[in-house]
Amino acid sequence: MTEPAKAPRPASTILLLRDATAQKGDGKSRAEIEVFMMVRHYEIDFNSGALVFPGGSVDKGDQEIIAAPELYSGGEGLDEATLSFRIAAIRETFEESGILLARPKGSKTLVDAVRASEIETAHRADLCDSKISFREVLTDNGMVLALDELVPYAHWITPEGMPKRFDTWFFLAAAPPEQVGAHDGKESTDSIWVSPREALEGGESGRFKLPFPTTRNLIKLGKQDSVQAALEDSRGKSVVTVTPIMTRNNGGRQLRIPLEAGYDGDVFEVGSVG
Repeated sequence: MTEPAKAPRPASTILLLRDATAQKGDGKSRAEIEVFMMVRHYEIDFNSGALVFPGGSVDKGDQEIIAAPELYSGGEGLDEATLSFRIAAIRETFEESGILLARPKGSKTLVDAVRASEIETAHRADLCDSKISFREVLTDNGMVLALDELVPYAHWITPEGMPKRFDTWFFLAAAPPEQVGAHDGKESTDSIWVSPREALEGGESGRFKLPFPTTRNLIKLGKQDSVQAALEDSRGKSVVTVTPIMTRNNGGRQLRIPLEAGYDGDVFEVGSVG
C-alpha cells in the first residue's frame, strides 16, 4: 500500500534588493542589483551549506498577528493564507538577517536603520529562541509590518517523495535604507550582499552551493539592472506555481517545470544518477 504524499509546510522567503554598480572589463561601470543571501549551517537538515535567501516556515505566531490588523499595513483584500505567508516572510527575514520591514506606528516611512538596530539588539536573539513572540516585538516597539513592500515573485512546492516538503512563496522587496543585515551564526554561518551574476558564477566555480530554485530565481532576477525595474516588472504579474518533476534520461537527471513560469525553459539537466 502506497503511503500518502507528505503535505508541504507553508514557508516564505524574501529577496532583499539594493542597487549597485559593477566594473566591466573595459573599466566602465554598469548598474546591477545586489541581493542579500546567507550560507546555511552545515548541520541544518535542509539545504545544509547552501547559499540561500532568508526565509522559513509559517508558524502559529504569524496566524495570531493576522488577528491584530493594527500590527500590519497593506493587507487589504488578502485572505488569511496570503497574509500568513507575508507576515512569516518579514518575521523570518528579521530573525535571520536582522533587517526589519516595518514602519513606526503612524509613519509612512520604513523604520530607520538606527531604530531597527536597537530593536534587533534587544529582541532578535530572544525571538529566535522563542522567548518572545514577534507580536510582542511589534507591540512593545510600536511597529507596523510593511506588507505592502512585498511583491510576489515566485511560488515553488517541493516535489512529492522528498523527505521534507515546503510550499514556498518568494517575495521581492527593496532593502530598507542603510539596514545592512547579518547572519545569526546559528542557522546560517555567513551572509553577503551579492549580485545575481556573482552568485551564479560562484555556483559554477564551486564557491557556492546553489539549490535549483535559487539558481533559477537568480537567473531571472539578473535580467533586471535596478531594484525599481525588478519590482515594476513583477508587480501585478500572475505567479505560476512550480512543482518540479524529476525524470531520468540516459544516466542523467532532469527536472521539468512549467514553461509559463518564466524560467527560460521547462527541462533542465541537474546531474548524473549516482
